[in-house]
Amino acid sequence: VSVKKDASVNFLTDPQEGRSTLRTADVLVYEWIGGKHPCVDLTGVFTFVGFRTGDFIVGQAALKAASSKVTKHEKTCSDNQHAFIPFAFDT
Repeated sequence: VSVKKDASVNFLTDPQEGRSTLRTADVLVYEWIGGKHPCVDLTGVFTFVGFRTGDFIVGQAALKAASSKVTKHEKTCSDNQHAFIPFAFDT
């Protein structure tokens, strides 16, 4: 498996703004999923983020962070023939 850390991918730049609107891929794995290069986004969150009301659920902060990353990045990656994999973990 061939990978690159902090890989720059040109499609993450918004031509109207002339600057990157999304971060570089934390890890880019070459031709790993059906010949596509998955962009892996690593996200660490504090376990009690957003824990003010309601019941505490183990892993809830990490699941929320991963879901947010999918909403933000998956379509752009897919539109450019890449896959997107969120990897969220809590402390």
